[in-house]
Amino acid sequence: MPAKTVFMFSGQGSQYHQMGRQLYEGNASFRRWMDCLDDLACGISGRRVIDAVRAGSKADVFDRLGLTHPAIFMVEYALARCLIEAGVEPDVTLGASLGTFAAAAIAGFIEPEDAMAAVLAQARAFETTCEPGGMIAIMADPSLHEESWLGERSEIAGINFDRHFVVSSPARELDAIESALKQRSIVFQRLPVRFAFHSRWIDRLREPLTAAMSSLRTGPGDLPLACCERGGKVAQLPADHFWRIVRHPIRFRDTILDLERRGPHRYVDVGPSGTLATFAKYALPATTVSSTHAILTPYGQDLKNLDALLATA
Repeated sequence: MPAKTVFMFSGQGSQYHQMGRQLYEGNASFRRWMDCLDDLACGISGRRVIDAVRAGSKADVFDRLGLTHPAIFMVEYALARCLIEAGVEPDVTLGASLGTFAAAAIAGFIEPEDAMAAVLAQARAFETTCEPGGMIAIMADPSLHEESWLGERSEIAGINFDRHFVVSSPARELDAIESALKQRSIVFQRLPVRFAFHSRWIDRLREPLTAAMSSLRTGPGDLPLACCERGGKVAQLPADHFWRIVRHPIRFRDTILDLERRGPHRYVDVGPSGTLATFAKYALPATTVSSTHAILTPYGQDLKNLDALLATA
């Protein structure tokens, strides 16, 4: 059975200043789509997203939701279109949290213009509604969350593979969680986000977000969409879909295993950082013949990575 191609779209936490710059300067297709989407975002919000992405160094924190939300969507949608124009077409799209907007747009469930407006509306709803919070990625078995020092201060926001999960917590608890992790010599990383996505601390967002998403036009789609909130493929988007993907945990491991049960795949990460390619590598069964591919990373080599993928097409 030939491997099917999956485009994987990541969400908040995968962004950084200067993301996609090498491809923007060296690939005409990617640049054209980025410029088009930047015009679209500016027409809605009055702000140039590309300028914001380039405004700092990779070491600077990039976490203003009104800018990072559209920036992630733009990079992912532009890269996916760049690949399609180069002859690499997806058989399935996979969306993790915010990445579902670009995944759904590429799969034909929503128009990119509507997706951009929805992404910006979601960012505004968060910034005006939710209390400050954060997320911490932890290199350990998710059962660690059963211990009271962690479980009472946070909720599991996602499980990426067997020894990697993410917790969300209000801002006031983050330092205590990190201190306890350090004491136990557990590797962790705080993500560059200002809210406790996928947890009860964003529940007040439900009403304004549902209202904002009510006018979003959706259709049946042209490609299957693998949804990390559901842990598998969906044929249509229910009315509360875009609330569910931001409130419920990200079941990335389950989604990859569901796809693997259907046969081999080529998993192509179209996110800014290549993290989903890494997660997929560790989530795949040991006996798999599937492959994983990252293109954009914070470490450069974006054009080289793109060329390497195109050479296998």
